Amino acid sequence: MVRAGLTAAKVTAAAADMADEAGLDKVTVSALARRLGVKDASLYSHVKNLRDLHVRIGLLGSEEMTDRIGAAVAGRAGKDALVAFADAYRQYALDHPGRYAATQMRFEPEEVAGSAGFRRSVELTYGMLRAYDLAEPDLTDAGRLLRSTFHGYIHLELGGGFGHSRDVGESWARSLDALHQVLENWPSRHEPSRHEPSRHDGSK
Repeated sequence: MVRAGLTAAKVTAAAADMADEAGLDKVTVSALARRLGVKDASLYSHVKNLRDLHVRIGLLGSEEMTDRIGAAVAGRAGKDALVAFADAYRQYALDHPGRYAATQMRFEPEEVAGSAGFRRSVELTYGMLRAYDLAEPDLTDAGRLLRSTFHGYIHLELGGGFGHSRDVGESWARSLDALHQVLENWPSRHEPSRHEPSRHDGSK
């Protein structure tokens, strides 16, 4: 049956649901048109091409995920905020794997210029990290550490990559304990790293 009253928002929502159910790579304009009971041409009235459709899924996912994270961290600071942030991030990815996959695409600046979701994601991350008395460039370094840890863990979990009998939720919680310790003891940029000779080791 032909779906009347299609809009860009409805098309994006349907594509996002399809991505969650079948995987982002299975979302094509033709497949979505069949799902909606319309001709391909009908969808091109609302999206430019497949890239545009995937970008729209990513923007929707970003807005939904940051709304969830924002609600979770409200009124919290320090470790409580870190755990609330991380748990909301992980649960969204587990609930909406296709949407989450779309948020991890590489976007062009113009594609996300008007996205409240991506902008708020940065604000929430930096706001949470400032409670650890971090400033730039440490804020960016710490943000990258968190994102890579969260994404790597979730990617492996969604793909069934953890074969050990240890509960993945327990390992996740312990990982957050470790991240909290790292953030509380962030290395000073004034201390020589292990890759740099100390002033007191005889090097000249």
